Amino acid sequence: MARSVLKDESLSKDAYQELMVRLWEKRIDLEAVKNRQAFLFTSMRNLCIDLLRKQQPNGEIPKNMPYSEPCPHQLAEEADMVNMISRMIDMLPEMQRTIIRMKDVEEMETAEIAEILSLTENAVTVNLSRARKKLREMILTHQKQERVLYEQQYR
Repeated sequence: MARSVLKDESLSKDAYQELMVRLWEKRIDLEAVKNRQAFLFTSMRNLCIDLLRKQQPNGEIPKNMPYSEPCPHQLAEEADMVNMISRMIDMLPEMQRTIIRMKDVEEMETAEIAEILSLTENAVTVNLSRARKKLREMILTHQKQERVLYEQQYR
């Protein structure tokens, strides 16, 4: 979808990566989303519009810009992305997974988490940082693997 809106391969990849980061940051809220496909579609569309606005000197989107709805394949890919991130979180070590959920899902303060888990605040912060780093690496690895598979398939 990003490619069809932005008309630029590089910018589309940037938009995809930015959406992945935003989804990760808001992963807690995703559990409450009933229609994830629609949510992803809307999120990507809004992100693309923001990127287009940043490119324009007056901050407006050109009126003659074509818009095409995503095909079912694109919607399915976006839903798969949300499920993939969820599975990746589940793959984290238990302590990191627990701390991420307490911090990001339940929106608990670091001090609260430390008290409940009998850890220092520093230990909570370190575990949270490591969990986010691992997740970021998993996402990037997955993206590279998909890119290699795509290139092998379409050579």
